[in-house]
Amino acid sequence: MLEIFSLCTGYAGNEILHNVSLNCEKGKITTLIGPNGSGKSTLLKSVIGMLPIQNGEIKIDGVSVQELPENIRAQKIAYLSQGKNIPDITVSRMVLHGRFPYLSYPRKYRRCDYAAAKTAMITMGINELADLPLSELSGGMRQKVYIAMALCQEASVIMLDEPTTYLDISQQFKITELLKDLTEKGKTVLTVSHDILSSLKVSDRIAVLQDGVIRTAGTPKEILQSAIIPDVFGVDIVSFEKDGICEYFYKTRRESYDTFSTIFRFKG
Repeated sequence: MLEIFSLCTGYAGNEILHNVSLNCEKGKITTLIGPNGSGKSTLLKSVIGMLPIQNGEIKIDGVSVQELPENIRAQKIAYLSQGKNIPDITVSRMVLHGRFPYLSYPRKYRRCDYAAAKTAMITMGINELADLPLSELSGGMRQKVYIAMALCQEASVIMLDEPTTYLDISQQFKITELLKDLTEKGKTVLTVSHDILSSLKVSDRIAVLQDGVIRTAGTPKEILQSAIIPDVFGVDIVSFEKDGICEYFYKTRRESYDTFSTIFRFKG
């Protein structure tokens, strides 16, 4: 479980997040949505210690992260950022980077590390690419490698900043199913997304961040009922349910449905 209490943080003395509080439950997908520049990525960076906490507290499974050594924190929290470097190494070596928190220096991989990497690559469907240079892969395939690296970390909390970036629609489906599988295994999942419709369909809870403040947080149904979406994003969303399947659409100015909206179906 990830708990954030009255968090204030920012860059070079400029406060970006203002008294942010958020609970991300074990076995649940929590998604942060909000306009560009609202502080979503800043929040994730604060959790893993990339940014200093100016005020407030962050707890992982009841323990303050400020009390955890860096390697122990990394064992508990896996983080997939948006902007990622492309080192001149193979896919398998990149995935093995997820084992760094468990290794002392100089790093020497153990049998369990190789096993964890192989399991992660099989899960992401990239095991056959293990010996290929990362630089030769498409953006979508590299994204799968980075997600495999996060899985290889075997952390209890997994944070992903725009995890479906560069992925085609079929791969986006697979990633959302993977996130569901992770929660069924007891993982705490926190994602950042610009796709409001997808967030409503796959998330257990949604937090709306605007100007460094959590405007509201709740279930997808509660978020829709609060009318926060049109207030923050300037768009209306309608939903309907049939045979246990809930669908969401952007509402156009002509009171019709936006046929260009991406529709995901999940049992509800």
